[in-house]
Amino acid sequence: MPISEFTLKPRDDEPVRRLEIFTGSGRRREWPPEEKARIVAESYEAAETVCAVARRHGLTPQQLFTWRREARKRMEAEAPPAFVPAVLVAPEPLAEKGQKPRAKRRAPRRRTASIEVEASGVTVRIGDGASSATIAAVIRALKVTS
Repeated sequence: MPISEFTLKPRDDEPVRRLEIFTGSGRRREWPPEEKARIVAESYEAAETVCAVARRHGLTPQQLFTWRREARKRMEAEAPPAFVPAVLVAPEPLAEKGQKPRAKRRAPRRRTASIEVEASGVTVRIGDGASSATIAAVIRALKVTS
């Protein structure tokens, strides 16, 4: 039977250009966790792009990005809290030796407690009253960039 007999013609002047026939149960494809982990690890390799890895495994890039995000969340949840050393630095004197300190005419500035975090050459000062969620978000952001 020639292929021309399979062409559907809704109108006499124009044949259907493409006809797809799906067979099977139509269920979603299920990926074992080991296979997902291998594909996610492959997507993080230096010479690979997410789109290329997704295409090679028959995925959409969005699906692979979702797997990567889920893996990152699992790693953050399983990782123990990280501590960094705290360094206390004494404030520098206002006047050098031999110089007479000048009286200030302005009203003294109000000093508040703050936390200073330095990582990878970036210094972040967190002021008094910052919520614990804000502090945790800042530390997570520094952790990702370092």
